[in-house]
Amino acid sequence: MGGGFTFFSVVVAVVLLVLAQCIGKGAGNAHQDYTQFLLANGVARTPPMGWNSWNHFACNIDEQTVKSTADALISTGLAALGYKYVNIDDCWAERGRDSWGKMVARHSTFPSGIKSLVDYVHARGLKLGIYSDAGNSTCSQTMPGSSGHEDQDARTFAEWNRSKEGFSLFRHLAQGVDYLKYDNCYNDGSRPQDRYARMSSALHKVGRPILYSLCEWGQENPATWASSIGNTWRTTGDIKDNWDSITSIADANNIWGRYAGPGGWNDPDMLEVGNGGMSLEEYRSHFSIWALMKAPLLIGCDVRSASKETLSILGNKEVIDVNQDPLGIQGRKIRSKAGLEVWAGPLSRKRVAVVLWNRGSSQAPITVAWQEIGLSPSDPVSVRDLWNTFISVKKYACPINS
Repeated sequence: MGGGFTFFSVVVAVVLLVLAQCIGKGAGNAHQDYTQFLLANGVARTPPMGWNSWNHFACNIDEQTVKSTADALISTGLAALGYKYVNIDDCWAERGRDSWGKMVARHSTFPSGIKSLVDYVHARGLKLGIYSDAGNSTCSQTMPGSSGHEDQDARTFAEWNRSKEGFSLFRHLAQGVDYLKYDNCYNDGSRPQDRYARMSSALHKVGRPILYSLCEWGQENPATWASSIGNTWRTTGDIKDNWDSITSIADANNIWGRYAGPGGWNDPDMLEVGNGGMSLEEYRSHFSIWALMKAPLLIGCDVRSASKETLSILGNKEVIDVNQDPLGIQGRKIRSKAGLEVWAGPLSRKRVAVVLWNRGSSQAPITVAWQEIGLSPSDPVSVRDLWNTFISVKKYACPINS
């Protein structure tokens, strides 16, 4: 079989960067094919990284939590690694609009208004994200959706309000929000290609680069149409903090790999790392696969109280580098048998990232040959294990980098 390597695992993923003189032919042309129709709004050239409030806090979110989370991203060093977006999910607004028809921050939980949070987050070199819905109500049914108000809401998000009374700030567009997650609840039944395009057009008009994240749940295969109107698109239903959810979502997202690239990414939902429902080995698997699939890396736990073990996973710079590689090709599953899987994808500078994933409950070797991942068995190859787990390399032309 030529060269290759073997990994022994007990329900844990290991990510290996394989450096070679050449990778499989045609990768550059394929990459160009993936990206030629992507939205060119200047953002998301690599998958977005940051934090989102929903997985841990759901509707129990307020301005102090957002501020202290922004501070925690900085104090833990996560912001310096690329986690820049601080995203408020559902439940931030009052149930009704104001007399001008605008969304207004909920006074009981965001008494200073969203404009104040924009200033706070931007002052720390971070970016603020907000949430709305392509229906008449958001999924929580506690605040209005943006259907029929797309232009007005896009202007509000870009300019934001001077105060909680609703007076717009029409100057200094740099002070608006930077990210919009746009959900799919209580919509009017129109084609998602139409209702999501309306908000895309509205965001384009405001003249401010806002990362547009379509949360359509993968119902109408958005990977096949969303790249011209958005920067990320959910390919699956909501994630849960358990092993079955992680594995099934990874499989569902895998099939859309060829549609992703710089400017537009498949989104298998936010990270559950650190929320307590899985083991550290399972969380490493979760993070490894999301990184390889070029998924948005949006932390879903309480960063302020995250354990050292959680921070060591979320802060693994070499795994993050796989996700943020400028080539921007989604890694995909190349082999699966009896719960033992090989996932791989090309990186820049003639490298390949490989995940050897044991999805079973017992120890077993996983072997991959160079040819399976696009390498010639005669080429010199250097292997680096990004989780520092034992591997065995055979017919190996260069020493292992430890």
